[in-house]
Formats: sequence, structure tokens, C-alpha cells
Amino acid sequence: MKKIQILLFLLFVAIFTFAQTSELEVFLKSQPEIKSVERIKGNDFFESTYKIMVIQPIDHTNPEKGNFLQRVFVADKGKNNPVLLITEGYGAGYAENPRYLNELSPIFNSNQICIEHRYFGESWPNPIEWKYLTVANAAADHHKITKLFKKYYSGKWINTGISKGGQTALYHRSLYPNDVDVTVAYVCPLNFGVEDGRHEKFIRDIPGTAVQREKIQQFQLAVLKNRKDILPKLQNYSDEKNFTYRIPMDAVLDYCVLEYSFSIWQWGRFVDEIPPADTTTNELFAHLIKVSAPSYYSIEGMEATKSFFVQAAHELGYYGYDTKPFEKYLSIKTAKNYLSYIFLPDDYDLKYVRSTSKNVKKFIKKTDSEILFIYGEFDPWLASGFEVTDRENFLKIVKPGGSHSTRIGNLSDKQKEQVKFTLEKWLELPVNIE
Repeated sequence: MKKIQILLFLLFVAIFTFAQTSELEVFLKSQPEIKSVERIKGNDFFESTYKIMVIQPIDHTNPEKGNFLQRVFVADKGKNNPVLLITEGYGAGYAENPRYLNELSPIFNSNQICIEHRYFGESWPNPIEWKYLTVANAAADHHKITKLFKKYYSGKWINTGISKGGQTALYHRSLYPNDVDVTVAYVCPLNFGVEDGRHEKFIRDIPGTAVQREKIQQFQLAVLKNRKDILPKLQNYSDEKNFTYRIPMDAVLDYCVLEYSFSIWQWGRFVDEIPPADTTTNELFAHLIKVSAPSYYSIEGMEATKSFFVQAAHELGYYGYDTKPFEKYLSIKTAKNYLSYIFLPDDYDLKYVRSTSKNVKKFIKKTDSEILFIYGEFDPWLASGFEVTDRENFLKIVKPGGSHSTRIGNLSDKQKEQVKFTLEKWLELPVNIE
């Protein structure tokens, strides 16, 4: 009798476990490209959420180089629903948060696949060879995952990303235009040099008013003029935070000041909060590190983003600094090539590849792929934003006064209507934008 009870109990457990196993989980566990499958707590918008590790070639053109595991988060809404493919440009650990929900998922009532970028987070090859951290290999990663999930999901596909993630989405689209139906790219640049050159002029002439831009510059000058008093504060702050640097502390202060104007416009901070130039050095320093913290230049701070700087120096490009208004007060002689001596790993030995961004520009000029570009008017990254012609397959939205935090959710009602109308036309699906 006891044995029968045990058998019945085990049978009940097996039936219950099977019932709890989703159809998606069965699919995931049946795919040889997937090394591991873990069900995790996800946003209640979805039916189930999984963290999986996908086997990817280190070099898609030479599989003999070996493989690495790429972290991917899959949140299931329904087999026939649209699929939102998030091409994260950095680590994707945030997608493990049970509250995480991309703004586009409820807009499209979609599934959500968030892919961690190679060489970030938990998605690292061993050993590290920087030459395989390329746009082409990253796009091939995303292509492989798209092909994998098209065996399961039958709805429309949208790829998306923010900033570097938006770059990643567009580079993926340029190399595999048929992988998705629509691309939504937020605040993403298309740079044409390691120090592109357009951002400095933008900051000098475009955002805000002339009075606001002058107030920013006067603050920067006030910090540099008070170097003698502010430098010890920076040293103490760095010691408290255990920050170390590859450059002298004098140079750290210089770069914090040079970065300040980019940062204050990028993140839409209130210019009215800038203290007057004749305030105390304590107030000057407190405001400086609030907007342009030295952690950005610290060895410890860049540990999680060193791969980004490799990509910036190799293919994606970046921005430079306008030192002319501050030359008299800087300790550095020039800010040219600052990526190489502040950010790049010691073993980095690659040259900038100009053809990558030029090929994307050619793609944008000719493609009939349907792409939505979203930017903020005062975000310095708009200076190198994608330039698109007035065609039915493109929509470029620029939020007045907007920053790098510009999203569909914070657009004006008129711009939301424009986005809604365009997406519904492209996808032939209802779009829920409130």
C-alpha cells in the first residue's frame, strides 16, 4: 500500500511538472544551439520568462576559432504575437529584473527577446581577442538568434535598441535586412571617426539659448580657474571611492570639465541649477561631480565598459573635445586621441575601420527597410544622428528640447500620433500608444 502511495505521488509530481512546463520551454530545451535554459521571474505582462545561454562562434567566418556563450532573456507573450528583438549594445543584466519591460512590448503586445552584446556582461569568449569584437560578428549573433526563434514564433518582428543598442539594431538591419519587419532606433549616432568632429560644434552652437551655453562655459572656466582648491577635493573624493586612473589627477580634472558640457545636454539636466561662477569651490566641485563624475575616467568605472571603447576606436567612432576656450587653464596640451591613453586596454592594437559606418550610410541611402528614428533636440548625439531623406519607409522624430532619455512615452501627443500611424501602416497591426 505504501509503495502504491509513493508511485501515485511521483506520478502526480510528474503530471504537475509537465503541466507547468510551457510549450516555449519545451522548444528551448530541444534546440542544440542552446546550452542552458532557466525559468526566471519576469514581468507579469508576460506568460513566462527565461534566461538562456546560446552557443555562438567567436568568429562567424571561422567556426574553428571556437565558441562562447551569449546570454539571452526571452519573455513569452504568445506564439503568434509579434516579437521585439532588443539588440542591447552593452550588458543585459537589467533584463533579469522581474519589473523589466521594454516600452515597445506593450505597444505591440509582443514577446520580448533581449540579447546581451558579445564581450559584455556574462557573454565573454576565453581568451579575449579584441579583433573578433566586430559589427559583423555581433550582427551575425543576432541573425542566428533570429533564425532560431523564427522556428517558434510566427508573428511580425521588430528590432530595437537605445544609443549603442540602436546602432547595433541598425547595423544588424543593414547586414540582414530581412531578419525583421521594422526597426525602432532610439538616440543612436552614425559616427565617421574616432573623434567624429560634429559634436563639438553642436555643443557650441545648438542646444538651449546663447545665454545658457555661456553659463555652462563660465562654470567650466570657474572650475579650472579654481584648480588649486578643487584638485584636493577631487583627490579626496577619488580616495573615498577607491578610484584610480591612468592619467594624473590634474588631467582627470581637465577631462571632467571638458565632458561637462556634453553630459549636461546629453541627460537634459537643468541649466538653471548651475551655480554662479563666483560661488564657493565646494559648490563648484559638488555640481561638477553631479554632472560629470570622475568615475567615467577611473580604471574601476570603465571595467564594465572597456569593450565599448574598443568598439568606438575600432568601428563605431566617438566624439572629441573642444579645448580652445579653456587652453589657458588646462594642464593637458591636447585632448586629441584621448581614448587611447585613457580608455583602451593595453593589448588593443587595432586600427579604425572607416568602411563600417560608410557601408551603413550607403544602406540607409538605398534601402526600402522600414525604420523609425527617435532623437532628442538637445542631445549631442543628434549631431551625428542618422541623416535620412523624406521617404515612406523612414520616420525621424526629434523631440523639442529632448535629451538622450527621449522615448516614445515622453513624446508630445502629436508626435505619438505620428509614430502610431506610421507603425500601424508598416506592420499592419494595432499599435497601443497612450
